[in-house]
Amino acid sequence: MSRSPREVVEQVRRMVAGEGVVFADLFAADGVLTYPFAPPGMPRELRGRDAIRAYHGAASGRREMFRIEGVDVVVRDTDDPEVVVAEIEHHGHSHATGGPYRFRALGVIRVRDGEIISYDDYMDPIATAVLLGRTPDLVAAFSAA
Repeated sequence: MSRSPREVVEQVRRMVAGEGVVFADLFAADGVLTYPFAPPGMPRELRGRDAIRAYHGAASGRREMFRIEGVDVVVRDTDDPEVVVAEIEHHGHSHATGGPYRFRALGVIRVRDGEIISYDDYMDPIATAVLLGRTPDLVAAFSAA
């Protein structure tokens, strides 16, 4: 049985929370993941489940920069039954700053036949840099621009 977009978003929430869901497994073989506001050093687009798996597998060390204590999701339906907008917020302790954090992202997610075919992940690049302890990289990128 195929999962609805809302059911797929619940799997995304479980992945963010570290509950054993592999992000790439939620995508169609030719699914596309984009980061329209990608900070320096992060790709703007990943095409295909294998590319998504390779990138997120290599980047898994980033999770060591913070401890997630909770994940909240609000799902908004659109006029297209394949598309939902998900507000995903996680909070916990940032090892980079030594204190608490809250991080929110918006995902525009298209699901067909129970698999993600496109996911536009809108994350605040400044909040991302702070969370990962990469503000010097962000400052350097702004200076170079």
